[in-house]
Amino acid sequence: MSDKKTPVTHDLKKLFEKIKDVRIAMLTTFDEHHTLHSRPMATIKPEADGSLLFFTDKESAKVYEVKKDNQVNLSYSDPSANTYASISGRASAYRDEAKIAELWTEPMRGWFPKGKDDPNIMILQVDIDKAEYWDSPSSLLVQAYAYARAVVTGERSKDDDVNEHAQVKR
Repeated sequence: MSDKKTPVTHDLKKLFEKIKDVRIAMLTTFDEHHTLHSRPMATIKPEADGSLLFFTDKESAKVYEVKKDNQVNLSYSDPSANTYASISGRASAYRDEAKIAELWTEPMRGWFPKGKDDPNIMILQVDIDKAEYWDSPSSLLVQAYAYARAVVTGERSKDDDVNEHAQVKR
């Protein structure tokens, strides 16, 4: 096990930059038996206050689950870009018609056929407590460098040679 400390930052901008192109996150909540329950969610956008927003149906299990226990985890994964993130935070579900109208896009009609005025739409907001991301460049040149370094020195690549890994704490 490495004794190297993972860098810590309090700046969410880098985290948001890493996940901006990853449309789907796996949201994990605790169900009624207090076991983990995960499902895919489309991230709408990060807010200026550092929270992440999603649309959900007011009748969905996740609304009930976050009312019982608001601790959640979001996992983002983009294997083609070798980018991964795990976000822990507190979730809340609420209805705000003005915010729904602001965030609405026509493709969301697939989940909400009545459009932005659908009374079942709620906003699921995740306030981030901490996060961690990993970003390993996937280019052949970077992989070749890591390989050559290992062959020449007999040591594996250091995280800061080819990878980016950090914790984000609020």
